[in-house]
Amino acid sequence: MDKQKQIVEMFDEIAPSYDLANRVLSFGVDVKWRKEGCIKAIGRLGKEKNLKVADLACGTGDMILHWQKYLGEGCEFVGIDPSAQMLEVAKKKVQNASFIQAQAQEIPLESESVDIVSIAYGLRNVCGYQEALKEFYRILKKGGVLLILEFTHNPTPTLFERSAKFYTQKILPLIGGLISKNLKAYQYLPNSIEAFASTRELREELERVGFVKVWSKSYSAKLSTLFLATKE
Repeated sequence: MDKQKQIVEMFDEIAPSYDLANRVLSFGVDVKWRKEGCIKAIGRLGKEKNLKVADLACGTGDMILHWQKYLGEGCEFVGIDPSAQMLEVAKKKVQNASFIQAQAQEIPLESESVDIVSIAYGLRNVCGYQEALKEFYRILKKGGVLLILEFTHNPTPTLFERSAKFYTQKILPLIGGLISKNLKAYQYLPNSIEAFASTRELREELERVGFVKVWSKSYSAKLSTLFLATKE
């Protein structure tokens, strides 16, 4: 079985407990990060009505709920995820949105058809994420905004940042495994951070794809990073 299929099946298995585990493991602070990301992206775009938003690796639909809260009338919301079970949860939780089962490397949307693309804590689970970035660029309209929230690799952590990393690597898997009854899944998640790009590397990759005005802000001892980028 290829790695991408294994990752998708893992998310299928933890879908029922995913929201609870997220809130507990992040102490609810991820809600604040999502909120700030939405507000900053809308501010950069300069409009909030009659927009099309595509949320990739949408999971159970949390990010779409945030977009719906902060955007105005006439907006269309599309959630895309390869996990059928995650999408089943999202469909029950989120109203006035459409959902598509698909990979981020091959997005079934027309070129230059979307105003905002977002992906929250899903990019590191995309094998060959560089191809996904090209797809984000393709579907965005000129002037469109990309929002990425992700746990990025920190190659030179300070002593304080090492303490935070200890939580994600040693404590988080135990709590996540207890909630989901799937220890293996929550052992994979911190390991995936170490295998992923650093903030600098992801910024450079976005610029290589063609994005401009690439901006980033780190949270919680540089464990989580918000990225914004624009299609010129």
